[in-house]
Amino acid sequence: MQVNSEPTTQDSPTRPPPPAPEGTIPGSDVGRGTSSQNAAGLSAGDAEKAAALRKMKMVALGLLIAMAVVFVFAFALQKEYPWLQYVRAAAEGGMVGALADWFAVTALFKYPMGIKIPHTAIIPRRKDQIGASLGEFVETNFLSEQVVQDKLASVNIARRAGKWLASPGGADRVAKEGAAMIRGAFTVLNDDDVQTVIEGLVRKHLLAPPWGPPVGRLAERVFQDGHHHKLVDLLVDRAADWVDDNHETVSRIVSGRSPTWVPQFVDGLVGDKVYVEILKFVRTVQSDQDHQVRQSIDKYLNDLAQDLQHDPAMISRAEDIKAQVLGDPEVRELASRTWGTVKNALLGAVDDPDSELTVKFKAGVRDFGSRLVGDPELAGKVNAWIGDAAAYLVRTYRSDIAGVITDTVARWDAEETSQKIELQVGKDLQFIRINGTVVGSLAGLAIFTVAHLIFG
Repeated sequence: MQVNSEPTTQDSPTRPPPPAPEGTIPGSDVGRGTSSQNAAGLSAGDAEKAAALRKMKMVALGLLIAMAVVFVFAFALQKEYPWLQYVRAAAEGGMVGALADWFAVTALFKYPMGIKIPHTAIIPRRKDQIGASLGEFVETNFLSEQVVQDKLASVNIARRAGKWLASPGGADRVAKEGAAMIRGAFTVLNDDDVQTVIEGLVRKHLLAPPWGPPVGRLAERVFQDGHHHKLVDLLVDRAADWVDDNHETVSRIVSGRSPTWVPQFVDGLVGDKVYVEILKFVRTVQSDQDHQVRQSIDKYLNDLAQDLQHDPAMISRAEDIKAQVLGDPEVRELASRTWGTVKNALLGAVDDPDSELTVKFKAGVRDFGSRLVGDPELAGKVNAWIGDAAAYLVRTYRSDIAGVITDTVARWDAEETSQKIELQVGKDLQFIRINGTVVGSLAGLAIFTVAHLIFG
């Protein structure tokens, strides 16, 4: 498949002609490679470039043929019309210039006329070196920390991003993309795998460590700071209220425990007395923050906290309780419920544009964007973070990034590489041929005129 070849008048962009012998006429095989590429399927932009390349090759070839025709007629008639000598000289110089520049342009992409002349077909033969040089050039001149940081500083990414994030459209777009990412993540994740991970984390971080010592240390801090007093107050208050509202219950309990031979009115007096003493005792505990009962409760709780930390028997009892409460079935059910709850809550929130999560997320994005625009200090910090991150990436992966160019070119076929490059720059290179024809004509005319003036 040849790209650097001239189109013939029979070329069709969709049905290429059979390939002719390469190099029969300079440029006469133009368009075969391009037509083949179209048949294989070019992008719209490449198809336009291929058409423009064919057109310019036709123009260059047309000038060469025109010069040859003029030369033939001028050479044949110059004796009869001496002034045609100047025309012949101009046409002769134009042909030389056109052929020389055709050779130079063709030598970049293939062997001229199929002849393996040294230092021709430069791109196909040296594509790997070209790819390596291009990668090195990009790495040295573009993937430089200073270049990247200077460019980012001039752009002021934080302010631009802030303006976009502060706009309703920007916040909506971020929320939409975030929702798509969450849905995609939940689609990819396997529920059983996630539940297994959660179960493993629960066992490792919640069940494997002993509960007694950490619970004891936490309780010790709570009891020392007196945070449990409110709970004791609540219990005493509830006890006082219960005694106050249950006079008959107390009397019935006392009567039920007295001997049968005790008269009933004595049971009533004893019951009333016991009730009054109990109520008085509870009211005293309720009003006196330093009551002995309260001190006993404090002592009991502090002893319990110490035992949970240091008493092997108490620690073992705590472990038994843990094992009873969170056995294997309970842990699996906890992991399943946790993952199901999180998944359903997030999916429901991201699917509903009016959900509280979505609304707050958008508000948070807009607020952050407004702060980036209105707070120069914050914007400066963000710009510095971005610059440092970009510099780190460039410093660490510059060779890998540039290597993409080198590796990509290395994977290309030599002829394919030549075609790709010619498709991009071939149109401009055809101007060299056109200019060579014009300049050659003027040079030939000037040389002949000067020689004629000097030698007659």
